[in-house]
Amino acid sequence: MQNTVPNPVPEKKMTTPTGTVPASVAMLKVLEAWGVDHMYGYPGGSFNSTMNALDIEKERMRYIQIRHEQVGALAAAADAKLTGKIGLAFGSAGPGATNLLTGLYDAREDHAPVLALIGQVPHTNMNYNYFQEFDENPIFADVAAYARLVMTPESLPYVVDKAIREAYKHQGVAVVVIPNDFGYVQIPDELYSSVSPTDHKDKPLPQPNDMEIDAVLEMIKNAKRPIFHVGRGIRDNGAKLVELSKKLQIPIAITGLAKGLIPDDYEGNLGMLNRAASKAADEIFAVSDLVIAIGADFPFANLIYRTHPFKFIQVDTDEAQFGRHHYLDLGVWSDGGAFVDKMLARSETVAPSPFFQAAVADMQNWQAYLDHMTNRETDPLEFEQIYREINKVADDDAIFSIDVGDNIINSFRYLHLTPKNKWVISALFASMGSGVPGALAAALSYPDRQVFHIAGDGAFSMVMQDLITEKKYDLPIINIITSNASLNFIKSEQDDIPMNHSGIFIDDQDFAMISRGMGVEAVTVTKSSELPDAFAKALAATKEGRPFLIDAKITDKRGIPVEELELTQADGAWHESINPAYNANRDLTHLDNVQEFFAEYDGANLKSLPEIFAEHDVPTDN
Repeated sequence: MQNTVPNPVPEKKMTTPTGTVPASVAMLKVLEAWGVDHMYGYPGGSFNSTMNALDIEKERMRYIQIRHEQVGALAAAADAKLTGKIGLAFGSAGPGATNLLTGLYDAREDHAPVLALIGQVPHTNMNYNYFQEFDENPIFADVAAYARLVMTPESLPYVVDKAIREAYKHQGVAVVVIPNDFGYVQIPDELYSSVSPTDHKDKPLPQPNDMEIDAVLEMIKNAKRPIFHVGRGIRDNGAKLVELSKKLQIPIAITGLAKGLIPDDYEGNLGMLNRAASKAADEIFAVSDLVIAIGADFPFANLIYRTHPFKFIQVDTDEAQFGRHHYLDLGVWSDGGAFVDKMLARSETVAPSPFFQAAVADMQNWQAYLDHMTNRETDPLEFEQIYREINKVADDDAIFSIDVGDNIINSFRYLHLTPKNKWVISALFASMGSGVPGALAAALSYPDRQVFHIAGDGAFSMVMQDLITEKKYDLPIINIITSNASLNFIKSEQDDIPMNHSGIFIDDQDFAMISRGMGVEAVTVTKSSELPDAFAKALAATKEGRPFLIDAKITDKRGIPVEELELTQADGAWHESINPAYNANRDLTHLDNVQEFFAEYDGANLKSLPEIFAEHDVPTDN
């Protein structure tokens, strides 16, 4: 980043008379009062007054020097997602500011409170077309719930305090633009923060009433194939939902962000829908006649929810979400946990359901397939064995930062998570390159916990310069790069479009050599038998406080695309087939039926849903 040549700071501004403090220091004291103890950024001349304050406050506010502002903003967003506390990043005027935008949009889309501090040229040079000077507020008008240009030095700490409140209120982004010279000005050394004990109170949540619950129970009574679709709005009430699922014999599908909130080993937990899915979840949802969505923000609803007709109940704390995903039959304005509690209190235990038993059997069949895939030894290396080793060495409370691409699908299927774990992804914005920043945030916010970073070669290439940030701050992160010289997530999409593969093959790199060039220990693995030794080295390095990188050279095979299975009902029976669009570019093996489809993906023991329904005497009528 090219910096402006700073104007000399008058000596009188660096002297602190009794009862005054530089405005930038007053601002940092506001941040400290809110519990912020580190921020990410890269210096620029327009931000020097804040850099001066960071030096003054270095015992209380840690400055993390990232190598690209996008990484800083993504790390701030990850901090907020992992801790619930506001994340903080900064950029200097011009390109430093615009480089923040990807991370800020990630925060906005995933409802993470983030504050961005933006440098601006001295106010005396504003509106003179000064170097790197331009009107920054319009740039952030869309991404930010609150954006202000500081107008006086005295107002700087107040505006930052207000920005934090707005970020928390909207669970989104606040932006404060700071003319550089204002930060040096001495202002009264007063208490500018509005932090109060009331900020720590739990906010009241809407509660369901008896009429709503009884209406839900009546709809369940009249349904033949009900299913819960549960998002992160269930919060820490997963165990209660399991109890309700058993009591009412209703299987559970989850959104990606709810992984770990419902125990993976619960037999009625079918996993995710759509591409990053389990076969059982996609199949059972495809035949459902009642969907009960609880706290679920599902970005693929317009695809999955439109495949067939069903009755729809939506439970949410935000009334504005009603009907967003599907035509609404019943909306229940309620906290998810309170809804489950009242359902348990007002419901009767139902008899064992053939449909529920079939859903469980479908999931057990799918889990056996996943176990088969992970327990093989392969040369060349395939992705499943990497997750086998991660699951072996991960601590019970390990934190995972998972980058965008095939590793999202594979982590949802193969990574073992419980409520003890924390994990972070770029969910709705799906920004490639979020893995390294997420790992930085995890290691800084939870220094006593094990941190894994999992990324493909395409995503890692976007931010790999900040591997040196891990080294600079001695962050013991295990970096796992699944390298196949392909943007495989997009390659799989192009498989099903009548086109040639285009733009998705990338040059391979020696990430282990690159890593060692930055001072980070690394190994390369090419077959599954090499994985145990690689992870042993990674554990040894991180236990001594050093980052480590595993460059896992895997094939570019496609994981089984269960989203291509289709279910229809005709002549009193269910029929399963393959989507006609599958293999539209004719690059894959031609398949004529579901059994061939399963076998092509090493799943000869997988069963179709009609087979499982027949085994459990599930009625075939509507």
